[in-house]
Amino acid sequence: MQSCPRVAQIRASFRTLTLYRCENVDLFHQSQPAPWRTSVAALHTSGPRDRRKKDGKGPIASLPSQQQAHSSGKDVVSLFKPVAVKPNPDDINFGEELAGKLNKQALLKQLNLFYTSKEVKALAREHGLDDYLYNQVYSSFRRFCMDVKHLPTDLHVLFSDILQGVVHNHDIFPYFLTHAKKVFPHLDCMDELKLISDLTNPPNWYPEARSMTRKIIFHGGPTNSGKTYHALERFMSAKSGIYCGPLKLLAVEVHNKTNTRGVPCDLVTGEERRTVNEDGTPSNHVACTVEMSNLAQQYEVAVIDEIQVIKDYQRGWAWTRALLGLQAEEIHVCGEQAAIDLVREMMISTGEEVEVRNYKRLTELIIEDRSLGSLENTQPGDCIVCFNKNDIYSVSRNLEKMGKEAAVIYGSLPPNTKLAMANKFNDPNDPCKILVATDAVGMGLNLNIRRMIFYSINKIQLLENGEKEVDLISVSQALQIAGRAGRFGTQWETGYVTTYKQDELKPLKDLLAQTPDDILQAGLHPTFDQLEMYAYHLPAASLSNLVDIFISLSTLDDSLYALCHLDDFKFLADMIEHIRLPLKAKYTFCCAPINRKMPFVNTMFLKMARQFSKGELISFDWLCTQVGWPFSPPETILDLVHLEAIHDVFDVYLWLSYRFPDMFPDVYIVREVQTELDSVIEEGVLNIVELLKNKENEFSSRTADLDEDSFEVKSRQKQKYKNKWTHHDSALAGRKKKPAQLVESVNDSDFNAALDGSAPLKDDLSSSSSAAADSLAQSKLKAKPKLLERLVADGIITQSMARKLKKELKDLNPD
Repeated sequence: MQSCPRVAQIRASFRTLTLYRCENVDLFHQSQPAPWRTSVAALHTSGPRDRRKKDGKGPIASLPSQQQAHSSGKDVVSLFKPVAVKPNPDDINFGEELAGKLNKQALLKQLNLFYTSKEVKALAREHGLDDYLYNQVYSSFRRFCMDVKHLPTDLHVLFSDILQGVVHNHDIFPYFLTHAKKVFPHLDCMDELKLISDLTNPPNWYPEARSMTRKIIFHGGPTNSGKTYHALERFMSAKSGIYCGPLKLLAVEVHNKTNTRGVPCDLVTGEERRTVNEDGTPSNHVACTVEMSNLAQQYEVAVIDEIQVIKDYQRGWAWTRALLGLQAEEIHVCGEQAAIDLVREMMISTGEEVEVRNYKRLTELIIEDRSLGSLENTQPGDCIVCFNKNDIYSVSRNLEKMGKEAAVIYGSLPPNTKLAMANKFNDPNDPCKILVATDAVGMGLNLNIRRMIFYSINKIQLLENGEKEVDLISVSQALQIAGRAGRFGTQWETGYVTTYKQDELKPLKDLLAQTPDDILQAGLHPTFDQLEMYAYHLPAASLSNLVDIFISLSTLDDSLYALCHLDDFKFLADMIEHIRLPLKAKYTFCCAPINRKMPFVNTMFLKMARQFSKGELISFDWLCTQVGWPFSPPETILDLVHLEAIHDVFDVYLWLSYRFPDMFPDVYIVREVQTELDSVIEEGVLNIVELLKNKENEFSSRTADLDEDSFEVKSRQKQKYKNKWTHHDSALAGRKKKPAQLVESVNDSDFNAALDGSAPLKDDLSSSSSAAADSLAQSKLKAKPKLLERLVADGIITQSMARKLKKELKDLNPD
């Protein structure tokens, strides 16, 4: 093809531009320091340092850090996902006008020659493209060159010159490198990403706390040694203070105890806020869960309870944050002595001294020489600890067969139900004298236990790499649980410990004879600000992918710190990735306390996120349609599990309501209904053996026992509550006055049999009508003769049920 002088001049200009780009690439390569030429495989530069033992006689090898799990370069770079490069819609076919059409087959051949060139591969490697990235970039570049209708003009002219043999195909490299930075944006900002994920000096994250001279007091000792008691005494005597506990139950206990002592104290947890001042102003004292500790407020005294949880792979970051960031003149740290060295070394980096106060157990703990052997050998005050729900169910059922009543506590129960079970077990006038529980009793509940019986000493353990396996319980877990036996100031001050199986007694004795291993590392967690800066540099990456890249590129002092596992966060991030949410909102949603093993809770979480993304309110009415309110007492174990899941859904709603108050407006109503649900679940747990006896059919647990009348009643009730719901006309559990108010004016002659008799009503009555009849029978209220009509009108019973009720009451008292 003959070119006119003008075209030849333009060609020469483009060739000059291409040569200039190639020269710049070489100059760029020569001018870059060694770190740029370092492959991505060598990103992790920090190494483990040795820690001193308590006696100072040698080093303690630090645990491998989270970043070392990603030491393989291939594993790291595989986290960077290629971004699809789209053509510029504004490009016009100017290149084709200048150089003519390209022969696609010939172009493909030249591109493949370029790809296989050793010189090109070496140059690419020097610019950070290892084999994985190089292959990914070439695939994208080839598709772009072959499929795009209008190539950029300079690239089109270059390809034309290559096909005519005017220039070499190596001249493609500047365009290839530019394309690579579009496909993998991290190539252009690797230094910035590494700087953002530099976690080597966490104390500097809290400049306000560093500007203070804080006094750190460590209260160390075993369970039931009084360490937390002494710290709380100082907390209550201070002008202002904050208590940071591991559980809502502990925060509520401190909140109640402090207010009882006449010291106004607020409560702050993820799902609840309570202010004691009538005008709503915050008090000088606050009890909170450790994640909710306020680092912006100054206090005279701060108490951080159960400091050993700082090593936890999931929640440890919250203790690290509180210890380094609280602005308090005195910080009282309570927990196992195994954490003393770690706290000391963390405070060395802040320039603060640590005063250690050691405590001994206040009561004697005796390990028995014989195992329990049989549930028939249980005695009042015994607590049987199981590490899975199946054992809980089995033990409870076998005790019931022997005529022994037992209280039941396990981790997924609502806090109020746990407290109710604990109070039932502690009540000396209650016939329930045996407790069946999981290791949830190891923390957060005051229980008068005489003997702790380990039904098993093996449980599912979370490993450092995030995997789970069944293994022997740790020394710390054994001491924490066994130490709950025998409580100072109760009828059983001397505690006893044994196992259910004889062959597990010796291993348990060995565990209890040891001291917990020193805690070597405190947990860290990426903040939203860090992930937001990552998102700025990597805009196409998903939130879960950003977390993976952050972990891979992070550098930290792994003689003191380790990154917490973020599997739950990433699970939720992947679940809602397809939902259009701002990054801040998405991050907040993913921090919600959700048990990912419960499908119903996950489904509701997804629905809430979708509703939120549409800008629609997540109201009580909307929630009712999803969870099936009002609730009926559970009839099987599966019913009980489902109600526990609904309770978790309410917790998620309340948690989100304090982060997005405009979108989750019905906090008060949801809390009231959750109180109702607490009572329903508590009733189910009290009758857990009966639930175990009921068998599920292939459809629903209730279908077989419901007739059309009761189904109609429930539907009418639900519609009535949905359309006319108020706090006073709802039959919430705990509002025992409601049934009485319905029948406060009943004539004695109408229900004389119900007043005098105690026979139970039949199954065709709904739970609400049963409650009304029970209230009648117990309180013997006087009323007007219109009760049945009012019950029918309110949707509590049907006409058919009213006739059956009349007939049954007449049969009970024919006179």
